[in-house]
Amino acid sequence: MTLDEGRRVRLASELKLPLAGDFDGPSLLLAAGNEGTVERVTEHPREETPEAAEYLRLASLLDAYGPQMPPASKKQLEERVEALEPEWRAYEQRRLRVTVRVRLDNGFVLDDAEDTLFAPLVP
Repeated sequence: MTLDEGRRVRLASELKLPLAGDFDGPSLLLAAGNEGTVERVTEHPREETPEAAEYLRLASLLDAYGPQMPPASKKQLEERVEALEPEWRAYEQRRLRVTVRVRLDNGFVLDDAEDTLFAPLVP
């Protein structure tokens, strides 16, 4: 389930936050179950792999010029596109990275937190 701005959420698991950016030093622990409100949702684009980019480039080339190409060249291009298709499908199925800004009821604000840290509250 996706999170929307204004939606009430609950922290799904305990969250350890380092103080002053030192992961080995003192930290703040937020207990699972803390509730708050989503203030912002940000979808980050998928990171395109070189293989996925090459698939897209070659598939476009094949679509645009395939009918005009000599049969041997067209066959070679089709084989290259076919070989890259699994990487393209994996890229398309990769989950978008979504981060949220949540203002917890206890006053803490978690910014750029992974959306998977929170569970939506059922109204």
